[in-house]
Amino acid sequence: MRRVRFAAPSGLLLLTGARVALANFRFARGRQGHFTLRHADERMRTELGWLGIDWDAIGEPGDHAGAIEHLKNTGRLYPCFESEIELRAKREHRIKRGRSAVYDRAMLKLTPEQRAAAEAGGKRPYWRFRLSPRIVTWIDPINGRGEAKLPAVSDPVLVTAEGVAAAALTAVVDDAADGITHVIQADEGEGTIGIHIDLSQALGHDPAALTFARLPVLGGTGRLAVRSLRNDGIEAEALASWLDCGERFNIRNLLSIPEPETLPAVNRALLARRDFASVADRLPPGATEPFWLAVRGHIDLLTEARHWWDVVNGTIFPPVPAGAARLAQEGRRVLPEEPWEGGTWKAWLDAIPVDASLDNAMLLRLLLTGEEQGPSLVSLLPLIGRARVLERLSGA
Repeated sequence: MRRVRFAAPSGLLLLTGARVALANFRFARGRQGHFTLRHADERMRTELGWLGIDWDAIGEPGDHAGAIEHLKNTGRLYPCFESEIELRAKREHRIKRGRSAVYDRAMLKLTPEQRAAAEAGGKRPYWRFRLSPRIVTWIDPINGRGEAKLPAVSDPVLVTAEGVAAAALTAVVDDAADGITHVIQADEGEGTIGIHIDLSQALGHDPAALTFARLPVLGGTGRLAVRSLRNDGIEAEALASWLDCGERFNIRNLLSIPEPETLPAVNRALLARRDFASVADRLPPGATEPFWLAVRGHIDLLTEARHWWDVVNGTIFPPVPAGAARLAQEGRRVLPEEPWEGGTWKAWLDAIPVDASLDNAMLLRLLLTGEEQGPSLVSLLPLIGRARVLERLSGA
């Protein structure tokens, strides 16, 4: 069975994390696989649930302490005492000399006496993982062949001076405990996967049992919070579709990066298919089904329905374009009596004298709605009603 996981980040769910979570969820559901969720608090679970994501299990931590002890006993973890200031100075010195900024492994030369002296002076070591001197390769179903030259990667810190295991270590240990077969994650560079593979092998696991897939970076868009888009009126299904994780999920499609400017159009198309019952509780109080049928397909966000409800049911003060005064007068004179229906708009326009210099339809739209574009007046006019039309024409 294919098994995937999503390790929820701390804080808000951002678009980068949402895309990773959706990709893992869709991958599991499309292949009768198993989806494990890790580290998600109640707020994060709510956000994931809104996106339509559920999970088969909550991941339990593996034996992190045992893994650390094993790596120490096999000589793959070594103690370090350099401060961040010292490390920065060393990096800058190496760069100035035209050398690689990769960590120089100076602490591997530390003698037992030097370590004892450092600890006696109040220093506590943090621990780095000694990477293998080799090139690691793998096949990525999204990006194709991947390769990490481990000698060009700095030995990662796996345990802090306070004894806290780093995410790079806990991910490997927990993946083994949960039997993960596919790691689908945001692209953090090939070096990150190389570390994962090398560390997994150092812990006695078979790295060939894992498939790695890297999602391309979303750039600044990836730092947008899902909650903000939700509050703005973006629908969950639209957001999931825009992130390329729709019903017909194909992991290879995730190579493309969605364009931010296309999200409103995706949301508009989804809203255009919504029936009244599915949105009634989120429309302005009193909004009717004819109103919804008139405006859907003409709004990018559901929150925009409030404006159009004010247009048909409230008091607005539209601008008066140049040359509109006479048109308003003629429009009042030939305004049909109620009841109004779908043909009233055309009949009214036909009854108004035509002035070649004016666009009667456009000017009347501005006078009645305050907008140059939007829902058709064929549907809106009966909802606005004769009394409001007369009032707005009188204002011109």
